[in-house]
Amino acid sequence: MTVRNIGIIMNGVSGRMGTNQHLIRSILAIRQQGGVTLPDGDVVMPDPILVGRQASKMQALAEKHGLTRWSTDLDACLADPYNEIYFDSQTTAHRADAIKRAIAAGKHIYCEKPTASDLAGSLELARLARQAGVKNGVVQDKLFLPGLLKLKRLVDSGFFGHILSVRMEFGYWVYEGDWQAGQRPSWNYRKEDGGGIIVDMFAHWRYVLGHLFGEVKSVSCLAATHIPRRWDEKGEPYECTADDSAYATFELEGGIIVQANSSWTVRVDRDDLLTVTVDGTEGSAVAGLRECKTQHRVNTPKPVWNPDIPNPFSFREMWETVPDNQTFDNAFKVQWEMFLRHVAADAPFSWDLLEGAKGTQLADLALQSWQERRWIDVPTLSL
Repeated sequence: MTVRNIGIIMNGVSGRMGTNQHLIRSILAIRQQGGVTLPDGDVVMPDPILVGRQASKMQALAEKHGLTRWSTDLDACLADPYNEIYFDSQTTAHRADAIKRAIAAGKHIYCEKPTASDLAGSLELARLARQAGVKNGVVQDKLFLPGLLKLKRLVDSGFFGHILSVRMEFGYWVYEGDWQAGQRPSWNYRKEDGGGIIVDMFAHWRYVLGHLFGEVKSVSCLAATHIPRRWDEKGEPYECTADDSAYATFELEGGIIVQANSSWTVRVDRDDLLTVTVDGTEGSAVAGLRECKTQHRVNTPKPVWNPDIPNPFSFREMWETVPDNQTFDNAFKVQWEMFLRHVAADAPFSWDLLEGAKGTQLADLALQSWQERRWIDVPTLSL
């Protein structure tokens, strides 16, 4: 067995998601487990270098986690042949330019989504990567959540029969920041900085729907900025220019209808922050981030509408839990391991920059639907 070290430029991992999911729970966890085993038995070991604009922040983050490699000079990191992979989890507005520089330097690309601020920018990245011959991937973490893996298991088994409809509820109340600090960065609520729940979340919904149920054929969306004023990380008030809630309907191939509500202005009264309800001719299911429950047609109750008597049914008790049947690892870590095998051993990896562009496309079309107040067809993307 031989161990191959792969230098990874990690740009923008000082933020909440970058630190927790990509650095600590993915790359550092992979290092602690002894690397990633390749098909031939060899091991690839990720060796990160943390990159950001503030030297003190990068140094502190590196030292906190026992790392020695950090920098504020992205170009120097890109010029070092030891660093084979460039990873980007910066804010959306800064991502595309840095990825272009990394492609020009011959680095393999792995990045968060959305990959760019609009479809043209996302497609440009996909074309540049293909022309340069570099391997590339986009984070699509929700595919590897236990709840959605169980839901995929049900779909593949034919449990639902003919799938009729899907309802997705996502979101939670994000504090305005005046009397209690908000849970999300203030740029999320400024359109000029790449913010907005459509830009943020519809990239997720595109790959979730496509992977589980079928490609999106058309979209109708209404959005809103329900909270017009918030307070930033310094306690200063600012005007919100981006949408904080979106109410969408998608038509999928095969005639499946999807209703998807996404909101940072909703208080949660459901089993999880994300719930996906699927109804089919043979059965139904409700999946959250980790759990999934089902109701087959033979176990379906027969309610009759009668508002004059108390409801005689305990509806939530009439569902069965889908068992784990396996050990589930962190969703981000699972995809990181797959991408490392892709780079080091040419293992298959489906979620490239073109797939990422599909998410940007859906967000763009949803914004257009909102502005024009009409249904928009979703064209097939190709390079």
